[in-house]
Amino acid sequence: MASTITDTVVEPPLSQAVGYVVVVVIGFVIALIMVFVTRLLKKTLGEDNGKSEMFMTANRSIRTGLTASAVVSGWLWSTAMLGSAFVGYNFGVAGPFWFAAGCSPMIVFFSLLGIACKMRIPEAHTLLEIVRIRYGTAGHIVWIVLCLINNIIAVANMLLGASAAINALTGVNITAATFLLPVGVVVYTFIGGIKATFLTDYFHTFVILIIACYFTIQAFLVNEINSPAQLYSLVKAAGDAHPVSGNHEGSYLTMTSHGALMFAIIHILANFGLVIMDTGFFVKAFSARPEAVVKGYIVGGIAYFAIPWALGTVMSFLALALEDTPRFPTFPRRMTATEVSNGLVLPYSAIAIAGKGGAAGVLLITFMAVTSTLSAQVISVSSIISFDIYRRYFNRAATDRDVIRWSHIGVVFFGLFSAAFSTALHYGNVDLGWTLYFLGVLTCPGIFPTIFTILWKKQSQAAALISPLFGMATGLGVWLGTAYGFYGEITVASTGGTLPCMYGTVASAFSPALYSIVITLIRPANFDWRDYRKEKLAFDSDENPSALVLSQVVDEEANSYESNKARFRYWGKIAAIWSAATFLGHWVLWPLPMYASKYIFSSTFFTAWIVIAIIWLWVTMFIAGFYPLIDGREQLLYIWRAWRHGRPTVETAGTSDEEEGSTGPVKTR
Repeated sequence: MASTITDTVVEPPLSQAVGYVVVVVIGFVIALIMVFVTRLLKKTLGEDNGKSEMFMTANRSIRTGLTASAVVSGWLWSTAMLGSAFVGYNFGVAGPFWFAAGCSPMIVFFSLLGIACKMRIPEAHTLLEIVRIRYGTAGHIVWIVLCLINNIIAVANMLLGASAAINALTGVNITAATFLLPVGVVVYTFIGGIKATFLTDYFHTFVILIIACYFTIQAFLVNEINSPAQLYSLVKAAGDAHPVSGNHEGSYLTMTSHGALMFAIIHILANFGLVIMDTGFFVKAFSARPEAVVKGYIVGGIAYFAIPWALGTVMSFLALALEDTPRFPTFPRRMTATEVSNGLVLPYSAIAIAGKGGAAGVLLITFMAVTSTLSAQVISVSSIISFDIYRRYFNRAATDRDVIRWSHIGVVFFGLFSAAFSTALHYGNVDLGWTLYFLGVLTCPGIFPTIFTILWKKQSQAAALISPLFGMATGLGVWLGTAYGFYGEITVASTGGTLPCMYGTVASAFSPALYSIVITLIRPANFDWRDYRKEKLAFDSDENPSALVLSQVVDEEANSYESNKARFRYWGKIAAIWSAATFLGHWVLWPLPMYASKYIFSSTFFTAWIVIAIIWLWVTMFIAGFYPLIDGREQLLYIWRAWRHGRPTVETAGTSDEEEGSTGPVKTR
């Protein structure tokens, strides 16, 4: 009987037809809406996505609200929701907290990198252009490889988790889901470029947060759980019945968790790599107005913290509390290690509290999350293919039209490649858990060399070229060596272990810093930041009536760095202060004393913990959902009037630049 129970298969609560409707039909509906919006913006605001500056950087005009929403969306991976519940189930309260703390500090830190890039090289489209100007062709090629590796492993991580969840919820074949998920993304990114990415980011994020907030209410409306105190009692009982190895007294209700702390180290380093080596974050920074970069990334980074913390804690604890009741899908057995590693804690918990409605909610947020973040990755790789490979090495006389064509080719190519690569990993028995732990080994080698490139004028070309390559070799060597040392073999199971991945990630992250500093000290450089503004990177097109305005905006940004250094240094200081405060708060002052104290939550403390997390989540919904509408209300009114009554001859297409602090002129219509 025990064997029969263990082998029980959970039947998908939704039909395959529902799965295909969400993945295919809704994907195309969203794509069609974006096509309409793109044409509307071209008609009312003159935003022509047939021009590379608009396609790639939205004419560098995105405001704070939309930037903050895009930042939240940029990190709202399907794995953020599936993975935070996964580590909460494994480690207790410490898991979702460390998941969140492993994301927000580097998002806020990017505000510092973003404002530095924005001011020193205002015409740039990608990180790789910055590297090429400073280190030449050799450095450019090294960073192309590093950034593409980063994008590929990030997309694989997303698609593996999302396709497994969709399969569990609807029975749709995993391979089919993996190939169909990018289709709608490719369509609207192909047509709308970065602005479509911003807009779909906003829409998807708003929907996801509404559903997430619904789950936090529904969780306490089921008969078995009517309050945080009752949830506490059930989770405490689960810890007594199934103590957690490495947690103080085996409790789920303590921050003293060795496994969670090791995951935290892996996670924060891997995410630093994912942010800094993701050209998509740089594209979004270049697309925003200067001050919007700082404010948008700070607000978005802090707001994001609540999503994995609140949703991961609530949904993982629901699984622990309800697992031994008929309400839970796997009853009468516990979830298997494979189910947990595939990210099914969140779907099963949603089914337990809301039945088919919960399953539909998870299906929708998984689809929204993976397509939104996939869009950012697609536009990121597209920019590399068009600007950094085609324009640089195949056709230096490329016109605006040529670059747009290759941007479109890049969008389609990467959509197909990412699906094929993720499918190959699936058939190699690689799942969400494995990629979640391993990805830092590949994403981390470029962290410090890239930071030094933007902020440290002394880093030499030799240091920049050698340190990331040696760092990756060091990380891979440590990863494989420790996997063999601990387990006596090198397999998917052994290389996905916590200790090999932690040691490999730490080696990949910090060894390049050591290599770079040592090599630089032997023969330091003294790069002149003004050299970044000597090369013309932005296109001017006689066919574009707003090209003159664009040129003025870019020239003004470049000149204002010399004429208004104090102002930009002020924003740089704000970014630096918030970066340090966020890291110290989320990673040191808050969690580490709790880890050292070996404190086990009381019912009152746990109730406060849950309530604060849920309130933070609802505030995040307001920031990501309503703040962009408030911030852009005047431009929205302008678009509405222009669409209904014809385009006015002279009117500002947005609020005054003094309000936002932009250095560029107001566009007149």
